[in-house]
Amino acid sequence: MKFDLKCIDKFSQARAGSIYTERGLIKTPIFMPVGTSATVKGVHQRELENDIKPDIILANTYHLYLKPNTKIIEASGGIHKFMNWNKPILTDSGGYQVYSLSANRKIKEEGVKFKSHIDGSFHFFSPESAISIQRKIGADIIMAFDECTPYPCNFKYAKLSMKRTHRWLDRCMIQNKKENFNYSYPQIFFPIVQGSIYKELRKESAEYISEKNSFGNAIGGLSVGEPAEEMYEMTEVVTSVLPFNKPRYLMGVGTPINLLENIALGIDMFDCVMPTRNARNGMIFTKNGTINIKNKKWELDFSVLDPDNYCFVDINYSKSYVRHLFNVNEMLGKQICTIHNLAFYMWLVRESRKHILVGDFVSWKEKMIKNLGQRI
Repeated sequence: MKFDLKCIDKFSQARAGSIYTERGLIKTPIFMPVGTSATVKGVHQRELENDIKPDIILANTYHLYLKPNTKIIEASGGIHKFMNWNKPILTDSGGYQVYSLSANRKIKEEGVKFKSHIDGSFHFFSPESAISIQRKIGADIIMAFDECTPYPCNFKYAKLSMKRTHRWLDRCMIQNKKENFNYSYPQIFFPIVQGSIYKELRKESAEYISEKNSFGNAIGGLSVGEPAEEMYEMTEVVTSVLPFNKPRYLMGVGTPINLLENIALGIDMFDCVMPTRNARNGMIFTKNGTINIKNKKWELDFSVLDPDNYCFVDINYSKSYVRHLFNVNEMLGKQICTIHNLAFYMWLVRESRKHILVGDFVSWKEKMIKNLGQRI
């Protein structure tokens, strides 16, 4: 694999690059649709491939470990064959899910003991097992096992947690060297910067991670409830330290505005459940703002859902019809909105890339942000 940084914007830190993999080219900045359990909810793989066309998607180690379990994925020939998806896949390590199970887990130096949200059974994740599980799943990009601190979090705990994440990273890297690739392609490894909302810790963590000289680097522990301005501040601190010639992945972010602001700060890769989760609740993202399709105002609106259709095929359903689908709890409404939102997110990062290459990203971004914050 190779990362080629093609352009850095003159008036910001925005970057356009290319990640070359055996499964295809990933053009950055990129948004990765979240396929938690080996599926992007409500979307067929053919729709992903033909209508939305992401360069890479994300799957979740914690969820796949519990169901269907790694033995089944291995028996199928790996995650790509299991879900019939031939483009790149990234798996997170399960650290965020362990964080979200705060009432049902116990963190020790050895790792984390947690209770399954499915059946209450107990399990244990360590840095070593997180790598082994991701080897068995077979994603193209795998992540270090880390602790995601909550917000708010005091400085003392944030520092203790960051140091533990660093020690876990060292163990991950040792295990990563020991393990053979389970399939006929290599996997690349990303460590994760932590440090909560403290500049001193973020800088220290970014320096520690940079020294590992991994293919790419991730930023975790943001988008966990902190104000957006604090997220941007921490991102700026970290990107000023991370090597410029390696891809940078901001985990779990975020709104369309979050994407644009963090692209301007030098982020290359994103993932978030927002476009799919919000779609299932009737929220539609457009370049002119957001639409709540369940509102009564759309009852007699027979215009198309969004005239600026972002898909590679037309979605010619009216607002009235899609609202009706939600009112009768018909799953097609959720599917239509999910495809639309994912296509919009892909359009947004592709358009960002285009403007970075042209040289007018900042002026375009400012105009876009004014529109994106509106409720239609």
